[in-house]
Amino acid sequence: MTKPPFDLVIFDCDGVLIDSEPIASRTMAETLTRVGFPMSADAVLQRFTGKSESDIRLDLAARGLQDFDSFAGAWHEHLYTAFATDLKPMPGIEAVVLALDSPVCVASNSSRIRLERSLGGTSLWPLFAPNVFSAEDVAHPKPAPDLVLHCLSRCRARAERSVMIDDSIHGISAALAAGVMPIGFVDPGDPRPDRQARLREAGAAVVATGAAELADVLGTLSPVG
Repeated sequence: MTKPPFDLVIFDCDGVLIDSEPIASRTMAETLTRVGFPMSADAVLQRFTGKSESDIRLDLAARGLQDFDSFAGAWHEHLYTAFATDLKPMPGIEAVVLALDSPVCVASNSSRIRLERSLGGTSLWPLFAPNVFSAEDVAHPKPAPDLVLHCLSRCRARAERSVMIDDSIHGISAALAAGVMPIGFVDPGDPRPDRQARLREAGAAVVATGAAELADVLGTLSPVG
C-alpha cells in the first residue's frame, strides 16, 4: 500500500483496531454507578477515553473514590465478560492492516491483560504479535512519547520514516513528541461531533474517518526521511 514502505506503522488499539470504546464506556459507567459514583456512558467516553489506568485512578481519586482497586476489579470482570461476547474489530480495519507492506505494531495505553482479553480475542492479534506494546512497558503513558519511542526501539524503526494512527489527543501528542507523523482516526459511529477538529488541533497531519479513508491516506503518504 505505501510506496516506499514506512519503517513502522504504529496503531493505537481501542477505537482504531477494535470497537471497544462503547463497551468500555458502558461497563465503566454501570460499575461506577453501582459503587456510588453515577456517570453516564457518554460522560465516561468524554472523560476517560484514551487515558491510561493510572490516569483514571488519579482522576477518580480526585472525585472521591477511595477504593480504586475494588472498583477496577469489578469493572474489569464486567468489561471482559462483555468483550468475550460483544467485541469486534473496527469495520474494515483488518483489510487495511493486511494491505500494508510496512511493519506494524500496537501502542496502547491499556494494560497488557486488557490487550490480551480484547485484541487477543480477535483475528487481528496474529497480525501484530509479539509487537503489541502497553503503557505498562514504559515509565509514562501517552501523551508522553515513551511508548512511541519504545515501539521505534523494539521494531528498529526511524521516527521520521514512521507513522502513528490514533483516535485520541493523547496519542497524537505522543506521536508528535516522539517525532513520528500522527494520523488521526475517527470512528464513523463516534457520537462526539468534534473529533476531527480536535485531532487536527492537537497536531494530526491528516484525519481519516473510517477504514476506507485510512486506507486512502496510507496509500498516498510517503516517509519523510
